[in-house]
Amino acid sequence: QVQLVESGGGLVQAGGSLTLSCAASGRTFSGYTMGWFRQAPGKEREFVAAITWTGGSTNYAGSVKGRFTISRDNAKNTVYLQMNSLKPEDTAVYYCATTAVRLSGTPQRYPHWGQGTQVTVSS
Repeated sequence: QVQLVESGGGLVQAGGSLTLSCAASGRTFSGYTMGWFRQAPGKEREFVAAITWTGGSTNYAGSVKGRFTISRDNAKNTVYLQMNSLKPEDTAVYYCATTAVRLSGTPQRYPHWGQGTQVTVSS
């Protein structure tokens, strides 16, 4: 049974940084993609970034490219999202998820999700 547990959220001022972690367990993730999504109140869940477990290829949403970095530690089965130059509009619940579809940005293609972690950026 796949389990994804996010951590690292919190309150930060605009311009600050946070690093989110997603600990994955329950199967071998080789060949799979890990994604980060976010959902603000009253808005749809949106793609943030994705990375392949094998090879470490990445995909980013345009709104975060150059500010966020996704990475993984295969030995720890953990994926990270380093978020720099945070803006108030980055405020959302951040979720990690896994899919067999390479670098997909579509939430419907991700069958497994974590519980989410809140990120709040104050102006």
